[in-house]
Amino acid sequence: MTPGIVPPFLLDRLASVDDPRLARAAAAARKTLAIPRPERPARTRLRLSVDAGTLVAEAAPAPDRVISDAGNTERLPGRRVRTEDDGPTGDRSVDEAYDGLGARYDFFWDAFARDGIDAAGGSLLATVHFGVDYDNAFWNGERMVFGDGDGEVFVGFTRSLSVIAHELGHGVTEASGGLEYQGQSGALNESFSDVFGALAEQHARGQRADEASWLIGEGIFTDAVEGVALRSMSAPGTAYDDDVLGVDPQPGHMRDYVDTEEDNGGVHINSGIPNRAFFLVATRLGGFAWERAGLIWYHTLTSGSLSVTADFAAFAAATRAAAAAEYGEESEEVDAVRAAWAEVGVEAQKDATT
Repeated sequence: MTPGIVPPFLLDRLASVDDPRLARAAAAARKTLAIPRPERPARTRLRLSVDAGTLVAEAAPAPDRVISDAGNTERLPGRRVRTEDDGPTGDRSVDEAYDGLGARYDFFWDAFARDGIDAAGGSLLATVHFGVDYDNAFWNGERMVFGDGDGEVFVGFTRSLSVIAHELGHGVTEASGGLEYQGQSGALNESFSDVFGALAEQHARGQRADEASWLIGEGIFTDAVEGVALRSMSAPGTAYDDDVLGVDPQPGHMRDYVDTEEDNGGVHINSGIPNRAFFLVATRLGGFAWERAGLIWYHTLTSGSLSVTADFAAFAAATRAAAAAEYGEESEEVDAVRAAWAEVGVEAQKDATT
């Protein structure tokens, strides 16, 4: 299954609501759960040029954004409506997606010198207006896909930069070797996307770690919902407390880890634990979170040493090793990483690759 920003347990709860005031939202949730998310087609894309008679590959450090409109159908990619260097269209979702992809590109380039999702200048693709009242956004392995929401519980999913960057973060994880979308490795997969989502938003706003909200999906709920976002990285379990949606179930410590077969073994729930670990590292180190904490997490993901089935303990060890490699074994960065994982109840394995 391709990952979506709204976890299935939240949609399940909304789908079961029997309240005339939320009839549209309940129907939208049921339909959202029933719609299969189209997987990407197989494709190969090369950028070639000739230099003095020699064929070379090119990757320019600039985004190549292509926004399409599904026209409230479930067919991808939809009709192209805005490409790189085109002006605003006046369609809020189109223009928010375009701007969000650009902000996400700028973040990865400025922070990690990464040129696009694949690190090789590949196009940034998005489709808006997917389905009717579709209550989700997802990455299908090729493009970002946004629903418009039902208008009663969820608004358009392009409203939040953290949502845009979160889903594209799945593309970065996939391009870096991947993490199996099940259990703790799946929760790490989700957590990486939350980390990149939060950092892209902070980068766009020029916020330091102590100034940021650390919320994922802020702005996608209507005013009728008692909640501020889908998730809180600083305080997992506090993002919403609503009569319809229930209480945010995310734990922030291993003692509250949720054993479940739902949601691929609780990938959207238990991601709260590594999310809080990252928040703790970032706020202990201070400054812009992408400069040190983010670099450690990015190097951990892209080093090639992390197993696709890594659990929290293996990942904790890998982040500690990445911090030591970058800053030295006796550095404050290593101390911050070690203390953060201890605070969320994760004991690092000695072998970071297991």
